Amino acid sequence: MTGQDTSHLLERMTIVGDLEAASFVPWIRRHAAKLGLSHTISHTSPMRIELEVAGPEELIDMMEMGCSLGPIDVWVEGIERTTIIGERA
Repeated sequence: MTGQDTSHLLERMTIVGDLEAASFVPWIRRHAAKLGLSHTISHTSPMRIELEVAGPEELIDMMEMGCSLGPIDVWVEGIERTTIIGERA
């Protein structure tokens, strides 16, 4: 298809809630990989996880939705996204 929006972003995603489950960080890594997003987890605690994700905006939106629903053993109260770099190809 021609004329597609090919914007790529680098965003910081801060996830807050009851995130104590040891399964959540590996789950985040697998979900990002399935979506083809580059990602780096910079902070983890039982109440907050910070990561940077890079890729098309639509896929980052999907990552946010997936994390908000997450595995059953975590409770995500909120996700804050901050754009670090935005570019259009």
